[in-house]
Amino acid sequence: MISCRCAACKYLRRRCPSDCIFSPYFPSNNPRRFACFPRIHGASNQLPAHLRAEAANSLYYEARCRTQDPVYGCVGIISLLHQQIHSVESQLAKTRAEIAVLDSLAQEPAQIQENEEEASFNNFLLEQDNAAGHFNHSTNISSHFV
Repeated sequence: MISCRCAACKYLRRRCPSDCIFSPYFPSNNPRRFACFPRIHGASNQLPAHLRAEAANSLYYEARCRTQDPVYGCVGIISLLHQQIHSVESQLAKTRAEIAVLDSLAQEPAQIQENEEEASFNNFLLEQDNAAGHFNHSTNISSHFV
């Protein structure tokens, strides 16, 4: 009967009842899972049955993190993840800015070509005006001589 005790009851050195709330979450074959738990959270907290599995997993993780890093615990990991998110968001913003610059540069050749065509047409018109001006001027000169 002693070997049937869950890890929590073994650690707390008590008899494990058949309806023990800890046995599904802290099986007897994994005593290390419960070992760090009561140091941080205690073992007397009770939750509704539907929340116990998530609570046991979460509290185990928090206790393990606190054992590995007594100062920050899981907050250190959360902080590191926030820094990584911020870094990736910054990289994303830079990449989007680079894409916008490249898009504008890709559109510039089309605009340059349009501007060149417009300038070419304007030059053509100026040449036509100049040629017409020379013609009219020479016509005026020839009419003076006649």
